Amino acid sequence: MEPKWLEWTQKLQAIAQNGLTFSKDPFDIERYKALQAIAAEIMATYSNVEHSFILDLFAQEVGYATPKVDVRGAVFRDNKILLVKEREDGCWTLPGGWADVGDSPSEVAVKEVYEESGYQTRAVKLLAVYDRDRQGHPPHPHYIYKLFFLCELVSGSPSPSIETEEVEFFAEDAIPKLSLGRVTPAQITRLFQHHRLPDLPTDFD
Repeated sequence: MEPKWLEWTQKLQAIAQNGLTFSKDPFDIERYKALQAIAAEIMATYSNVEHSFILDLFAQEVGYATPKVDVRGAVFRDNKILLVKEREDGCWTLPGGWADVGDSPSEVAVKEVYEESGYQTRAVKLLAVYDRDRQGHPPHPHYIYKLFFLCELVSGSPSPSIETEEVEFFAEDAIPKLSLGRVTPAQITRLFQHHRLPDLPTDFD
């Protein structure tokens, strides 16, 4: 479970964001801005990030507060799973990223796999829908749902991208250092279980 300070901060930010979205009274608007500043101060204090950076991050979120969606593609070949090495932190992850407006979740999975690895795939099953805060990831300012799709390999060859520097398939007992903000060892283990047992139902929190 995530630390309580992160849970409280996310809830305070959501209240402030919703208040700023619907309030018309200038005094209420100021109160919600103050609440947002307090949420940013809490997060900055416990995450060792500048208060102004967090406040600016919160200020960019407009409209009714809802979770963000992160979509990942699980691709298997010869009982090995496809991973890409992130340029940002030098660690490995399933190809994926934020869902884009206008694309269905499965389209996002297929697109992200191609853009980050060079492989063309077909999404064939939704394996898991997770609440990121319940999955052991490092703290993140946004509340996030994570979708994992099984993607069937169609064609292509390994091709790094502006976000990834290496592309490789790994056996379950040879998984490299993972980018924990994106995927955890427990999630990789569960995906291999889905690969071995295709009749397993979709996981969800």
